[in-house]
Amino acid sequence: MRHFIIAFISAAFALCLGAQEAAAERIIARVSISKQMMEVYHEGRKLYEWPVSTARAGKVTPVGQWLGAQWLSKNHKSSLYNNAPMPYAIFYNGNYAIHGTNQVSKLGRPASAGCVRLQTENARILFDMVRYEGKQNLKVVVIR
Repeated sequence: MRHFIIAFISAAFALCLGAQEAAAERIIARVSISKQMMEVYHEGRKLYEWPVSTARAGKVTPVGQWLGAQWLSKNHKSSLYNNAPMPYAIFYNGNYAIHGTNQVSKLGRPASAGCVRLQTENARILFDMVRYEGKQNLKVVVIR
């Protein structure tokens, strides 16, 4: 009986972990640094492809995967870069965020201090998706 209970608890735990990972993939924001593009998927279906700006020379946009947004800020101003506007900011890794920009002419090439910039209207769309689905349901993937 003891072995049955341990096996049952282990199976339930594995199912919970699988469900959490699946939930985190309801929205996937996939950023390609080499292409300076973001693809947005919802429930496995690609909905959007947008030009972005990642880190300029001398700066870094970290590569990796992050499950869940840490926090959202609709009208954020950078405390690190002269109160630069960061509308519809989705913070996913410390001070790194996906956010809108007023420097739209630079989209499609490296220009940021490390964040992922995109057109403000597109940032609003993604922000609203994450707010609706829940921060825990976002997965950010940044590749070279």
